[in-house]
Amino acid sequence: MAPHKRKFVLVVTVIVIVGVIWYLESMKVIPVASKNGNGVEVIALPPLNPSSSPQAAVDSAAAIKAIAALDVKNGDQRAVELSDPTGFVNTEPFKLSDLAGKKVILVDFWTYSCINCIRTLPHLNEWYQKYHDAGLEIVGVHTPEFEFEKDINNVKAAVSKFGVKYPVVLDSNQSTWQAYGNLYWPHEYLINIAGYVVHDQVGEGNYDETERKIQELLQQRTDALGDNMAIDHTITSPSQDNIEAMSPETYFGAARNGFLANGDYGKTGEQYFKEPAAVKANSLYLIGQWNIAPEYAETPASVGSGQVGSDRIDYLYQAKGVYFVAGSVKGPIDVEVLSDGKPIDAKSKGADVFYKNGKSYVTVNENRLYRIIDNPAVCTQDGVCTDGAQKHLLEFIISSPGLQAFTFTFG
Repeated sequence: MAPHKRKFVLVVTVIVIVGVIWYLESMKVIPVASKNGNGVEVIALPPLNPSSSPQAAVDSAAAIKAIAALDVKNGDQRAVELSDPTGFVNTEPFKLSDLAGKKVILVDFWTYSCINCIRTLPHLNEWYQKYHDAGLEIVGVHTPEFEFEKDINNVKAAVSKFGVKYPVVLDSNQSTWQAYGNLYWPHEYLINIAGYVVHDQVGEGNYDETERKIQELLQQRTDALGDNMAIDHTITSPSQDNIEAMSPETYFGAARNGFLANGDYGKTGEQYFKEPAAVKANSLYLIGQWNIAPEYAETPASVGSGQVGSDRIDYLYQAKGVYFVAGSVKGPIDVEVLSDGKPIDAKSKGADVFYKNGKSYVTVNENRLYRIIDNPAVCTQDGVCTDGAQKHLLEFIISSPGLQAFTFTFG
């Protein structure tokens, strides 16, 4: 070939290569690093997959770019990146950007002593098993409510207990929580293949709606990537608790003890609480000597010493279920539990209640949620049954120091 022809071919080849590179770069949906209007880092799509053929990469990038354009038109927001994670369970450290452009992502804010979070876990576990191979990744962001929930060993134990297999990211400084502007446990955010939040669910419920959205986004993903993955369009229905409660979540610690009826709101330190003449509904009564900290109320060393009235909690609740978040700093403590002045009926006992010498107890040891009451359905003579909230006086009799009471929750 003549020198001038070789030079011409070389020039054309260079132009073609530059043109391909420019086109591929133009197909990237979002840059490698970016922040939203509040200065918070949002997830970034990775470079095009080098293992794909050039044409497949171009086609996928164009499809994802079209999805992103529609998201912008619909007013959807780019998903926020994980911020300052303090630990990882079931996984090596990663970023959401590692998954963007490849997976549909469900981010679930939870904490292991939250009964509402616990009741969502069977659904999340089912979805992970059912859809993970089809392109769904679930990321549990564990943002603690209490100090003891920051301990990674406690989180690992809870993850094992509840059968969680998907990645869990510890957010012990609430950094990701704040980046999302989150306010609730649980709160689920669904992120599509283009990295936009297109569905969110606050609290329990609407599981069928969320699952249908997962299926829709997985179909969108497989179409964009051209992987021909078959999507199961059946709706999962794992067992779940019926939720009905008239009583509010009630905190023992001074920082949030607004329902404390026989003491001063927000007052810390060791205090003596008098037994009330009458117990009002949905009000917390501490009876005897208690040490009040910001997050909890603790039975001090004087408990069990024979002082009058130094060992009780009273609460007149209206709910189907009662849950007690508590722990012990001095080993297992057997707490006697009474319902309307009697041992808890076997039909109403929660999973953590047991019987000894004709009395009902719960053993409080590690910091966690304890299941105290699970009232059965109430049926009338004409056969009409309801799981309606029932009103009962709950009493805890504590005979040992070191018990820390955090919350009553109801359901």
